[in-house]
Amino acid sequence: MFNKLIEQRRSIRKFTKQPIEQEKIEQLIEAALRSPSSRSFNPWRFVVVNRPELLEKLAEVKPHGSSFLGKAPLGIVVCADPSASDVCVEDASIASVFIHLAAQSLDLGSCWIQIRKRDHDGSKSADTYIKDLLKIPDNLMIESIIAIGYPGEVKKGHPRETLPFNKVSFNLFNEKD
Repeated sequence: MFNKLIEQRRSIRKFTKQPIEQEKIEQLIEAALRSPSSRSFNPWRFVVVNRPELLEKLAEVKPHGSSFLGKAPLGIVVCADPSASDVCVEDASIASVFIHLAAQSLDLGSCWIQIRKRDHDGSKSADTYIKDLLKIPDNLMIESIIAIGYPGEVKKGHPRETLPFNKVSFNLFNEKD
């Protein structure tokens, strides 16, 4: 079942106008909260955004790669507290992936929008832009936004034969068997 899920999952950037049911939103939140965390420090925080006017403003977070968020019915901002864990970036990334996989299992589409280390414009970081917009405290960092909705496009999974198996070594680097 898991292999089928990851075989089919693709980044979806077009969504229908169909709202996401509250039960599914709760399942997405639960998936995020169940994500593994080093030493169970759980340094992540999540801001679930479903107000269209906020999603449209969040869609302007970067010059490229975020505009589709304005047409999504849901965005989950994945934050982390660097003072809570030295691996908060990794923990927030794992939570982001759990949200993706939960969305796929619920027949929803999703797409990761990278925020950490990205600019909003020449004067402000994407992180600062979101903190100002959503009133997120300065001590948190923002890893990503996951755009979620019912898919407005169909993408087939990547065929197995197109996977880059040449990037896999056994036992020693560049050893093939």
